[in-house]
Amino acid sequence: MIKPFKLPDGFLMGSATAATQIEGGDSNNNWFAWCESGKIKDGTSCIRANDHWNKYKEDTKLLKDLGHKVYRMGLEWSRIEPENGRFDDSVMSRYRDELILLIRSGIRPLVTLHHFSHPLWLCDVGEFESEKSIGYFERYVRYVVENIGDIVSEYITINEPNVYVTNGYFTGEWPPGKKDLSQAIKVYKNMALCHIAAYKAIHEIRARMGWDKAADIACTTEAHAASACVTSRTMVGVANHLRIFDPYSKNPLDIIAARVMDWLFQGAIIKSMTTGRLRFPIGFGAPLGKGRFFDFIGINYYSRSAVRFKGFKNDVMPGTPRNDLDWEIYPEGLYMLCKDFYKKYRAPIWITENGTCDSKDAFRAKYIYDHLYEISRLCEEGIPVERYYHWTLMDNFEWVEGESARFGLVHVDFETQQRTVRKSGRFFSEMCSSNSVSEEMIEKYL
Repeated sequence: MIKPFKLPDGFLMGSATAATQIEGGDSNNNWFAWCESGKIKDGTSCIRANDHWNKYKEDTKLLKDLGHKVYRMGLEWSRIEPENGRFDDSVMSRYRDELILLIRSGIRPLVTLHHFSHPLWLCDVGEFESEKSIGYFERYVRYVVENIGDIVSEYITINEPNVYVTNGYFTGEWPPGKKDLSQAIKVYKNMALCHIAAYKAIHEIRARMGWDKAADIACTTEAHAASACVTSRTMVGVANHLRIFDPYSKNPLDIIAARVMDWLFQGAIIKSMTTGRLRFPIGFGAPLGKGRFFDFIGINYYSRSAVRFKGFKNDVMPGTPRNDLDWEIYPEGLYMLCKDFYKKYRAPIWITENGTCDSKDAFRAKYIYDHLYEISRLCEEGIPVERYYHWTLMDNFEWVEGESARFGLVHVDFETQQRTVRKSGRFFSEMCSSNSVSEEMIEKYL
């Protein structure tokens, strides 16, 4: 049954993007090299994407016009540090200009530091398979925060490390295209330590510079948008890709397989990153010390996995609704994950990604309604879900799917770069303005 609902007054809604997927024009990263090797299903390349590097003013106006209160944006490491140890101040200045424009527009930025993409020079020195990656990543993070930390207080260190490892080191469908369990475990360990080192560095820099207290002033004087500064407190976390892992059948072996897959895909890495104590099979001990290395619980949620013991296989429950990529649409899973992870970690929850592939915009509005309805239930029960970032603002370069998989609230003609707001985008815009779904909105959109 579709019925009206209201979200808390302080609840913030907006959208999320990733640098490699929208900027275009950068040939110095691992994903461009992957495109050049012919690994993208529709033959397109991230070199085009949405030309956001040049169109960021137009896209920021789009965000403002749609009423988005928050925006998760990525930085392209390969632009910022094009050669090992050489940083490009002009690139950092360009990112700073974009961030200031967002704040002036009343939009609070959440900055992602690594979203699957990194410089080619890092590939040459072993990527995250090498322990040296920890030092390289911390150096990059320090440079970024020293340059934007006065106006940005919120950061995601790493996006979906489990997806990066699964696709890059188990299936081999993503760069670096390996199928090597021992290397996968090394990468898990080093990415966990990268996050912890970055978490400490961000807090240390902003505290040392006094920016924890000064962020509201910075927004007022430099960006003229104190209303966008919800808090000056430093907030750092990971965008965790979380799934529901249910057994495909009542077979005890399927039940066991589902529990094992849950731990290997998300349990072990999240425990390691949040506490500093490495968990099996990632490692043992606490190389960088134990602690609480998160200020919010970042959840990227899309679907459920139906697990079969035979072949240790991810499947889809029969007879369930699917999107264009054959992912099950299962909004109840978001409710269950939020309750579970709040019970475990006791921190504010930010839905850092949630969306669906729907080229005809046939069911996206209902998808948004269903998932935000589950969030409204959580809020009523006192679970502190504070934000929702829709994936994504506009159709983009969707990794190995190329330009064929359309997740955007805004349709993009990649040939002309024309942006056109979809009906679901207008629905979400009204939700952003009112923090609610009314009878009139149901009649109009659903």
